[in-house]
Amino acid sequence: MTQQEQIGWWRTTFGDEEVKILAESVAQERISQGAVTEKLESRFAEALDVPYVVATQTGSAALALAMMALGIGRDDEVIVPDRTWIATAHAAVMVGARVVLVDTLEDIPIINVSQIQNAITPRTKAILPVHLNGRSADMAGIRSIAEEHGLLVIEDACQALFSKNADGFLGTQSDAGCFSLGVTKLISTGQGGIVVTRNEETYENLKLVRNHGVVDNFTDTWNRMGFNFKFTDLLASFGLAQLSRVPGRLSHLQTVYATYGSAIAEMDDPLLRLIPVDVSGGEVPLYIEALCSERDELVGFLNAQGIQARPFPPSLHTSEYLGNTGDFPRSRVFADQGMYLPCGPEQPLENVERVISALIRYRDDIQRETTARGAQP
Repeated sequence: MTQQEQIGWWRTTFGDEEVKILAESVAQERISQGAVTEKLESRFAEALDVPYVVATQTGSAALALAMMALGIGRDDEVIVPDRTWIATAHAAVMVGARVVLVDTLEDIPIINVSQIQNAITPRTKAILPVHLNGRSADMAGIRSIAEEHGLLVIEDACQALFSKNADGFLGTQSDAGCFSLGVTKLISTGQGGIVVTRNEETYENLKLVRNHGVVDNFTDTWNRMGFNFKFTDLLASFGLAQLSRVPGRLSHLQTVYATYGSAIAEMDDPLLRLIPVDVSGGEVPLYIEALCSERDELVGFLNAQGIQARPFPPSLHTSEYLGNTGDFPRSRVFADQGMYLPCGPEQPLENVERVISALIRYRDDIQRETTARGAQP
């Protein structure tokens, strides 16, 4: 099977507009962080309806930057859901904090708010809900707990750019929200991230931490602890071009999700189900996530058909260095059965239909094998 026939699990594109605006930045010697980065931050602030945006190197850097700016550090504890990409936990560990894990909800891999109270100790400093695949955590419930105990809330919205709940955009409903502009996101600068906040003091701290604690490199005062988390105008150029693609990409992601959803529902296969995203409520289905009780067999079958499908990464509690030894039964189901089907803002619908045909063939093969076994004497 040739490379051209392979359906990748993710599909995005870059085009002439990115090349054009990148060339303009180079011609104007806009290379490091400067005016183009400021323009991108302003565009994001307008689009997300927040007053303050700070661009940085990656979504992981955005999380660490936010924690440092909000004073999270050595010996503090941060509550994190067991189901998230490891970057959420690593950012906390990088600033010296201890990660305390809680299980997910039963139907979706989002933090179970009912378990947060039991995870709070005198050292707890913050709650880090993760809006995995654009799904909203219970922000009202989380804010209520945080206010009761005097805790910070930092939203990991790296997979939830322009995703909404009833209160507005995810990532804008806390002390700080962090987004990723990586290649497998709604829009991409290759690598990149942003932190948003509604608090001016937090904003000023974010800018200081981003640049080793100083406003300007030519300084006579070291203001506070920081690091080089700066962005570049070259990456910002890509971001400006990608922002113009957002409406079309949001529409396409919804179409891809609806196409898979209808087909999997019609298949009525007890082995396979789509993990739901509340599209009607404003959530953006960035990825197509499914549960299959024979996940590894199905992934192998699809790969043999030239279709790249990927298992979910492991749950965080399996990382021994994080030091969590509790039981996470709901999270374990997602880790054992979860998989990504081919998707993305530029994934052709004919590829989606080809994946669906392969899923139907797999179901039919399983049913024939089951029937044959039942007919044996």
